[in-house]
Amino acid sequence: MDFGFDERTRDLHERLTQFMDDYVYPAEPLFAAQVAVQDDPWTRPPIVDELKRAARERGLWNLFLPDDAHGAGLTNLQYAPLAEITGRSPHLAPEALNCAAPDTGNMELLAQFGSAAQRDRWLKPLLEGEIRSAFCMTEPDVASSDATNISTRIVRDGDEYVVNGRKWWSSGAMDRRCELFIVMGKTDPDAHRHRQQSMIIVPRDTPGVTVRRGLTVFGFTDGPHGGHAEVSFDDVRVPAENLIASEGDGFAIAQARLGPGRIHHCMRLIGKAERGLELMCQRVLSRSAFGGPIADQGVVQHWIAESRVRIEQARLLVLKTAWLMDTVGNKGAHTEIQAIKIAVPAMAEWVLDKAIQAYGAAGVSQDTPLAALWASARTLRLADGPDEVHRASLARRELRRWSE
Repeated sequence: MDFGFDERTRDLHERLTQFMDDYVYPAEPLFAAQVAVQDDPWTRPPIVDELKRAARERGLWNLFLPDDAHGAGLTNLQYAPLAEITGRSPHLAPEALNCAAPDTGNMELLAQFGSAAQRDRWLKPLLEGEIRSAFCMTEPDVASSDATNISTRIVRDGDEYVVNGRKWWSSGAMDRRCELFIVMGKTDPDAHRHRQQSMIIVPRDTPGVTVRRGLTVFGFTDGPHGGHAEVSFDDVRVPAENLIASEGDGFAIAQARLGPGRIHHCMRLIGKAERGLELMCQRVLSRSAFGGPIADQGVVQHWIAESRVRIEQARLLVLKTAWLMDTVGNKGAHTEIQAIKIAVPAMAEWVLDKAIQAYGAAGVSQDTPLAALWASARTLRLADGPDEVHRASLARRELRRWSE
């Protein structure tokens, strides 16, 4: 394994770092000011469109998609240090590069499993950044950590499918530019438990689709990412050609979508932790208490040293996972994908917690990005599968090696 940058990664890394310094970091206060005066907290402020134009002009666009026909053609290993940089300003940088969830996962899904007509109608405008999308999998009335519990029904009726169900935490659905929902539901409840589910494209303006409310994340709207919504589908009729792949493929498609999504989250989490450590160091060097700089306190030095160790450990595991995904595929990297999903959010949460502690009351206020960064890290211990599910699966995989 060689984790050194190749020439292309080095070039993109330098250009992206410069873009962050010249455009993204200076835009953060303006972004906050624009959000504060908007009537709709879910609306994307104008500064995001300006950043998107600037990023695209610099060739910093669709870096996440490893397909030369649609994206930048980068490998996971090439993309990892770039995604890390965007994690330092998660409300602005990912969308500026058209690399924001849930659109990234939906674009990967459509590129891999969508029909030619589906790719032309939906993937193309998503790749151009003209529209946004939502992913509707989680449900309020079942334990969605077990995806086979999903109760939404997708029933064939002639040349149409009829969708009935209720979803929540449908990321992206609060954005006014969200034009399609990718919905997971059951087409055959009597089939094998992993062949009961299917996925279907539901245009937002279809009769029977109701976006009921936006859900906050520790009090944050998460609006710039399109928010998270509760959505109901009441006798929603869509053409049969809107089904993605075939009936019964939904569970396999979900797993294929979630693997890359998990590592992208972890890549960005390392950037969030790096920014937290950077802010912590700046803070403790600029403040004095009890007769000396806070940086001289042994407990603070422990936080800083431990943060560096944990970040480096997590980064190495993420890079190994990216390398495995590139060389042996997502299935061959399954153990490592689960491992990073357990380890990296916890690492970032710990580092950001110590940075907040170093800032005192300012750390939980809107005057630093730390509270929002911490909330996103804590949330990712639930999103794409809770810690406990990944631990149980990982333990079974280890035990299987010895029981056999």
